[in-house]
Amino acid sequence: MKIGLISDTHGLLRPQALEALHGCDHIVHAGDIGKPEILEALRLIAPLTVVRGNNDKDDAWAADVPFEATLRAGEVAIYVTHILADVPKMLAQDVRVVVTGHSHKPLQQHRDGVLFINPGSAGPRRFKLPITVGVLHVEGMAVRGELIELSLT
Repeated sequence: MKIGLISDTHGLLRPQALEALHGCDHIVHAGDIGKPEILEALRLIAPLTVVRGNNDKDDAWAADVPFEATLRAGEVAIYVTHILADVPKMLAQDVRVVVTGHSHKPLQQHRDGVLFINPGSAGPRRFKLPITVGVLHVEGMAVRGELIELSLT
C-alpha cells in the first residue's frame, strides 16, 4: 500500500505535489490546510485522512476536521496530528507510524520501533526549507518512509 503524505499547504496546492501523490492508495494531510478546495483536490486522487493544524483553527470550514486521527494500512496503525509535541507519550501498541507537520522541516526517524515522519511543507516556502511531500510504503508489518523534494522549475 502506498500512502501519500502532505502538510502545511497553507492554501497553496502545487501541481508538483499533486503529481507526486498521484497513484497513492490513500493520502494523509497533516494540517495547516488553508482552504477546503485543497481537500477536495486531494480526494480526487485517493481517500483522504486529514487533521487540523494550528492555522486552521479559526476557519469555519475546518470546524469538523479533527486535531488527531488514526488510520489503518493493513496491519499497521498510523497516528496523525499536526504538532509533534501533541503526540501522546503512550501510543496504542499497533501504532507503527506517527505523521506530523507544523515545522515545515521534512524529517523521518525511528523512536522505539515507531517511524516518526514529517513530510515537510508543500505550500509556500518558509525560510530556505525545501518544498516536499512524503510517501509511506506499507507491506504487511514493514513500513518505509520516503521524502520527496518537489522540483519547482
